[in-house]
Amino acid sequence: MGADAGKIADNLRRFAIAITSHDRENPTHTAFGIGLSPFDMERLGFEEGEQVVPGITIQADGGETGNFRVLCDGDHLAELEAEEAEVVEAVSTQPATVPVGAPSDGERQGANPDTLRAGRMQPRGSTTPGGANS
Repeated sequence: MGADAGKIADNLRRFAIAITSHDRENPTHTAFGIGLSPFDMERLGFEEGEQVVPGITIQADGGETGNFRVLCDGDHLAELEAEEAEVVEAVSTQPATVPVGAPSDGERQGANPDTLRAGRMQPRGSTTPGGANS
């Protein structure tokens, strides 16, 4: 039992959009097919090797059911590995000093001095640990 014409047309449109997107983002690769799981090929009414877009054929692959893949002559995994290899860890050879402690008066600008209690900001009217109200 094949799929209806509307579903086939929707899938052909999705295939064409995916191929156009792939070719735009990977100009050095040439797309040659759409990969579908055998289950999806049967369910959607496509045959192995069927040309669905000029120069693009349907190919059975071991991919996930419910998704299709653009098949091309490029090696996307090798490109990803090359990009990952280009990542360099930056390690300093000189120690950095980081100030530790209470902020200076300049850093406290905007803070109300009445609300500073034991190094923490506390809202006005809150009870201090000793029980007295501010």
